Amino acid sequence: MKYVLTVLGLLLVTACGTKQNNSVGNQSISEKITITAQDIKMSMEYLASDELGGRATGSEGIEKAAVFIENYFEENGIKPYFETYRDSFKLGEIDGYNVVGMIEGTDDKLKNEFIILGGHYDHIGKGKIVEGDSIANGANDDASGTIAAMEFGRYFSKSKSNKRSILITLYDAEEMGLKGSAHLAAKLKEAGLNVYTMLNFEMIGVPRAEDKSMAYMSGYNRSNFAPTLNKYAGEEIVGFFPKAKEFQLFYRSDNFPFFKEFNVPAHAISTFDFTNFDYYHHVDDEADKMDYEHMVNFINKMIPALEGMMNSNTKEVVLNEE
Repeated sequence: MKYVLTVLGLLLVTACGTKQNNSVGNQSISEKITITAQDIKMSMEYLASDELGGRATGSEGIEKAAVFIENYFEENGIKPYFETYRDSFKLGEIDGYNVVGMIEGTDDKLKNEFIILGGHYDHIGKGKIVEGDSIANGANDDASGTIAAMEFGRYFSKSKSNKRSILITLYDAEEMGLKGSAHLAAKLKEAGLNVYTMLNFEMIGVPRAEDKSMAYMSGYNRSNFAPTLNKYAGEEIVGFFPKAKEFQLFYRSDNFPFFKEFNVPAHAISTFDFTNFDYYHHVDDEADKMDYEHMVNFINKMIPALEGMMNSNTKEVVLNEE
């Protein structure tokens, strides 16, 4: 009997030890994952498929896209920030909805500061007919940025390598004038969210020329965001695009409402520079035009850059005086 009790005691100790090794408090231990080109391609081939009809706001196609993103969040442990994943709003008689997920930070103090990562998942629906095709699939614009934000969410949800909390925010009605991001930014401001920085990923599906930086940042000189990211990446991933100011890119993407509401560093990052892709708002902006090796390379290079910014003990990224 004594022997049996001893064996049972050892089993209990072993079981407790195993449980402690697989969890930290109420959180699972970190899990390192590898983001692959195939992961990205699978998401792209659905979000930019004809089945979704160009993802126009208020359409059946964008509803399918929202459900796809919600399922992705749920499957990868990205929790709803609100009661559900949806942040709903009205545009006249049209229903719009952003999709918002959260990854809580691991540091008891820093988790109260939020990093917002996003992209718009809507597109224009139909375009000028070319060879019988009228569906503007929006692969580069902006299923590419949407998927980047989703993959960052999956990575940090699994790795738990973010001391600050993250919101993964996918916007509706960007093509109608940044309506979705404006609604969400105002809502979060009213709720008193402590926003540190915001990054919007806009058209990252094609590479730039070899003599250019991999990506560029709109409003480059408004903050020290790009140099900070590059420091943690160990190379210049995010560079300066001279025509960004001429094209007013800082004001034309979903970063701007967050800058306007919170007055924090909020920028768009893109690899589309108006010379390297001929199908902007065109029916040939399709999944087979995307460079998946470029996309996975960009995403994987951005991860240590984001981690460094998310985990610094002080707020390194600040607005520049103009």
